[in-house]
Amino acid sequence: MGRMVKFIVSALLSLGVCISPALAAEEGSSKHLPAIPLSLDEVLAWVDRSHPLLMGAGTEKIVARGRLMRALGAFEPSLVNDTEMERFISSTDPSQRVQTGGFNDTFVDMRHPSGARALAGIRKSIGSAKIPDLAFGPDDQMQLLLGGSIPLLRGLMINAENAELQRSELADPRADVQIAQTRQDLFLGAAHQYWDWVMAWKIAEVSRRAYKVAEERQKQIDQRAKAGAVAPLDAVEASQEVQRRREAFIAATRFVEQEQYKLSMFLWERGEPVVPGAGRVPEFPKQAEVPPRETVQADKVSAKAVRPEIRAVDIEAKMNNIDLELAKNSLLPSLDASAEPARNPEKFVLGLGYKFGLEFRMPFLQRRAKGEVLEAQGKADRLVLTQRFREQQVIVDVDNAISAMERARERTAAALQSLQLAKTLEDGERFRLTMGATSVLFVNLRERNAVDSENQWIRAQADFQKALALYQWSIGAWSKSTNPTATVPVNYRLTP
Repeated sequence: MGRMVKFIVSALLSLGVCISPALAAEEGSSKHLPAIPLSLDEVLAWVDRSHPLLMGAGTEKIVARGRLMRALGAFEPSLVNDTEMERFISSTDPSQRVQTGGFNDTFVDMRHPSGARALAGIRKSIGSAKIPDLAFGPDDQMQLLLGGSIPLLRGLMINAENAELQRSELADPRADVQIAQTRQDLFLGAAHQYWDWVMAWKIAEVSRRAYKVAEERQKQIDQRAKAGAVAPLDAVEASQEVQRRREAFIAATRFVEQEQYKLSMFLWERGEPVVPGAGRVPEFPKQAEVPPRETVQADKVSAKAVRPEIRAVDIEAKMNNIDLELAKNSLLPSLDASAEPARNPEKFVLGLGYKFGLEFRMPFLQRRAKGEVLEAQGKADRLVLTQRFREQQVIVDVDNAISAMERARERTAAALQSLQLAKTLEDGERFRLTMGATSVLFVNLRERNAVDSENQWIRAQADFQKALALYQWSIGAWSKSTNPTATVPVNYRLTP
């Protein structure tokens, strides 16, 4: 392979054709050790390790953690220090009708996802006060604070804050699905581009060989034309064929450069794409067997569980069920029970310690709650149909990949047979030329036919490998990473 690359570079330089820096670098680097062929597994591992889009998808995990922490913030306890004072006219002490009194409270306020709320702490009175309940300390000037409230119907276990907490808990698996979807798409794109790159190099090699043959024949025909053995028109024909194949070789070289630059967008190192060298072009592997029917059926069942598209719909349905349960709970009447210390300084000083309440509220029309239920139910029905469509789409994707593999395999066999026949015709026409029984034109036509047949054979092999990659994508084989740390981005530091 190294000698082939050297020959290509030297031939292009002699013809004045511009070549890519990657080809020239490979020509210099292949003098000592042969390059290891670049395999598809290496390309996929490279994508999984350092591709920016896949690494960027890992930030969804940070977003999920942030959303969970934000939802938990609604239930974190709070330390409260509250001082309340009021001036009021006392009706119990005629000698001092205007009094100043109040309290200083220090307590912890806590909320629970069930909807219950509780507080506990101590109160120190300011001024004269009558403390009827839970008094302690010198002259009973301090009070133990205990209180709470709980919804008995609407809001019990199902409330807006708890619903947000449940939705935030689904953010992490949703991030996993988004990462898996990104990986699937990147792997499929990398596999297709990898085989396009290999195909381009193989076609360029065929074009180079044909170009070399035309040059050698031109030299021979020119010598024979000078000697008078052939007509000068044959020399013109040979010269025209050289230029034709030179143009094809230049186009094939451009095709190689285009495909290698496209492939470099999947090969990132230190934040920059890496252009693969010519010496790393592998041979086409032996074609694998098409999976049997039993394996395909098992893969279809498995794909319905692992394909990111189906998992995404499942998570969306779970989130919608949370909204539906919350909307149904909003249809219930409100019945709240509470017990808490008096928060009004005047009432506290006059002797009101704790107050107890039971509030009942029943909306008449419930239009808002009914609208929310109707909206969530309609979305749930849509998600059921979407889930059914995605499952059928998975089956079609697998069948399509199997069909592509079978047809590509048949095309490869037919193209190989066509190539063998074209080679036979090419060799026969060359022999006839040496015997003087044909012309250069017919030899060129036979060689063109052989080149076209070999190019078709190369394309068929590449299409089979692409179909194999499509099958791996369709069954969700690339949804899980072999490198768990690949999508973990750099930790962010909070700015002060």
